Amino acid sequence: MGTGDQLLLLAFAVALVVLSVPVGHWLARLASDAPLPRVLAALESGLEAVCGRSSFGEMAWSQYAIAVLVFNCAGALVLYALQRMQGFLPLNPAQLAAPSVDLAFNTALSFITNTDWQSYGGETVMSRMTQMLGLAVQNFLSAATGIAVAFALIRGFARRTTATIGNFWRDLSRVTLYLLMPLAFVFAIFLMGQGVVQNFGPDLTATTLEVTHYDNPRLDASGAPLKDDKGNALTDPATTSEQVLPMGPVASQEAIKMVGTNGGGYYNANSAHPYENPTPLSNFMQMLSIFLIPAALCITFGKMVGDMRQGIAIYISMALLFVAMAALAIWAETHANPLLGGLGIDLSGGNMEGKETRFGVVASALFAAITTAASCGAVNAMHDSFMPLGGLAPMWLIQFGEVVFGGVGSGLYGMLMYAVVAVFVAGLMIGRTPEYIGKKIESFDMKMTSLAILVTPFFVLILTAIAVVTDAGQAGIANPGAHGFSEILYAFSSAANNNGSAFAGLSTNTPFYNIMLGIAVCFGRFGVIVPVLAVAGSLACKKRIEPGAGTLPTHATLFIAMLLSTVLLVGALTYIPALALGPIVEQLQLLHAH
Repeated sequence: MGTGDQLLLLAFAVALVVLSVPVGHWLARLASDAPLPRVLAALESGLEAVCGRSSFGEMAWSQYAIAVLVFNCAGALVLYALQRMQGFLPLNPAQLAAPSVDLAFNTALSFITNTDWQSYGGETVMSRMTQMLGLAVQNFLSAATGIAVAFALIRGFARRTTATIGNFWRDLSRVTLYLLMPLAFVFAIFLMGQGVVQNFGPDLTATTLEVTHYDNPRLDASGAPLKDDKGNALTDPATTSEQVLPMGPVASQEAIKMVGTNGGGYYNANSAHPYENPTPLSNFMQMLSIFLIPAALCITFGKMVGDMRQGIAIYISMALLFVAMAALAIWAETHANPLLGGLGIDLSGGNMEGKETRFGVVASALFAAITTAASCGAVNAMHDSFMPLGGLAPMWLIQFGEVVFGGVGSGLYGMLMYAVVAVFVAGLMIGRTPEYIGKKIESFDMKMTSLAILVTPFFVLILTAIAVVTDAGQAGIANPGAHGFSEILYAFSSAANNNGSAFAGLSTNTPFYNIMLGIAVCFGRFGVIVPVLAVAGSLACKKRIEPGAGTLPTHATLFIAMLLSTVLLVGALTYIPALALGPIVEQLQLLHAH
């Protein structure tokens, strides 16, 4: 790793810490009863008058959960309808037809759950109307939903003997209007300055300097690749001397996809596309924007519970896990495939397969770690081309439950669920009722916490098993053996944990995968949110107990170690058997062949 790469890592760490503090304090102000600036207060008062002030009263956890579910169901129906009608709607210069029923179903659920899994190429399937009015709008609203749920859980810890945890509509509107929209607006302007496309002009067709020769895969009627008797994909030679340069409102969607940890991409190549991510500086700022709000919410947590040390402890725990997994990814990718050395190929540059030369190995591996740690799913390199251990790092970061900073809101409330488990185990070890932030952790809390933690791996492993043993699931595999299994495992891990990235060697635009992945994103989102809100409601009803001689200090080094152990043990015990069949055995096969 050169000096430039080391400076990149240092600059990223410093910038994240510096920026997350003021954003965290602003989030705490939005979540509390503190007065807003006069202009914002007037805007909010007018909004409440139009919508009805009774709608903005305090809610019990069950009311909050119902509001979340109803709002997101309505969003899914609107987005589904918009896709199915896009052929008749304006802002469709390419005259793109409506996506299939199963693809529209998958996309609608994916975007309302902050997953943004895309079984399609954005510029060739979705019209500009669908991109802007459907996908971009849900990028804002799904991100705001996650932050609102985090607000509710923090209030559960901060409040005393109350039956309410806030109001979903107020939280949703405040986060959208006073946080996400301003950040996205400023970031979009910056991206435009870097060269990201933002227009409504028609697509441009350019004649290339050379004729391009490529292999075109053969597909069956469902879109799955055809294979020969040995399982190899069938292709036909093809040539082209033209290239279509797709235009559109890219910068505006790119900004919220990063700030809201949504992921996805206007273009099929995602953040590897030069129109989405043109320069090393835009790449750096995109990485920083992914982590900004998740890191800031740790500060928000500390401020709202009245003990900043609690938020710092969570921040440090997340940072330590991230550094370890990012180091693994960077180490793996700076070591090229050893089998290439026997062919006389220079391996000093690391594994550049599937990476953009304008970013290089380290920036690509760091981006992969950030986007999978943070439930974003935007990619600037092909994860399918990473070395086995390089691919294991982002996959395992997803499987931790997206709690290593995690998605906006979801990362914090996911990590707090692990914190509840950690103090519960500590309490059992000393024979004392466990406490966290002065709240006793009792039977109901542990049941809901266990459900929130285990629902995701349950669906990941069950759906992966179904895909592996069925013909419809196997039909999408382009790479046989351990790597093919890794592609399926990664897909369902990404969907259920609301990440959205993919190994991309798996053909998922089929009815089987569109439906199965749609189920995964839905249960992976709301199967966690509802138990989290139940815990928030339970904690809010309890009085706050002053720490005593037997209380575990939840801001000290011992607690951080216990929290990290809990995350690692749950992740290891749950996924290690499956990982052993995928990237681990693939690494062993590589070493044996070498």
